[in-house]
Amino acid sequence: MTTKPGEVYLVNLGIAGKVRPMIVLSREDSAPPRALAICAPITTSSRESPYEIPIGKSNFLKLESFVNVQGLQAIPHHELQRKLGNVSDNNLSQIKDALLFALDLK
Repeated sequence: MTTKPGEVYLVNLGIAGKVRPMIVLSREDSAPPRALAICAPITTSSRESPYEIPIGKSNFLKLESFVNVQGLQAIPHHELQRKLGNVSDNNLSQIKDALLFALDLK
């Protein structure tokens, strides 16, 4: 399986979490050393911080939603249950900017 930045998948986060949509942020790699995707959770609640990027509603997100870049997780490809869709290029750009801020890379 090859994932691409901006793809949104349904992921079961296990006993301590819940099933939620997550967005792939790691680069597309046809031959990664591990079958992992770096993902951030999508939530419907916001604390209006620079770590949370509004992505609105879409045909696969019923409510106004936000990407929380503080919640990064490496998700094994086999745990990406179902692809829901993709965020817009503009949203992905804003999310990448938030990652640069969160990781102090700017």
